[in-house]
Amino acid sequence: MSNLLIQLLLIGLVAGVAGGMFGIGGGAIMVPAMVLLLSLDQKLATGTSLAAQVLPIGILGAIVYHRNNNLNIKHAIIIAIGLVIGNLFGALFANQPYISSELMKKLYGLFLFLIGFRYLFPNLFTR
Repeated sequence: MSNLLIQLLLIGLVAGVAGGMFGIGGGAIMVPAMVLLLSLDQKLATGTSLAAQVLPIGILGAIVYHRNNNLNIKHAIIIAIGLVIGNLFGALFANQPYISSELMKKLYGLFLFLIGFRYLFPNLFTR
């Protein structure tokens, strides 16, 4: 088995575990891993991540959560509608010629930083 194949499988495994544990999209793990560990271009990593997630990422995890009464299917369907629309607009925006991979890296890093900051300091955001 090639080194690249092993690395890709490990990225998928870690993203799957994180997705199953925390409900995060695998892209939060896969994109930085492909950019930082495999030196892939930001846009290429994003497209690859989206393609990898089309079906497998949520189905099995959702079944487990459903069996344990930890799934609100109505909320999931409504979110999925927004997700489809938002994903299309996000992909169209990110692939404009004036949006460089370097800018995408910075925007992605800022996005993850802000989410992490909010999780680490929740009391700063209470009313």
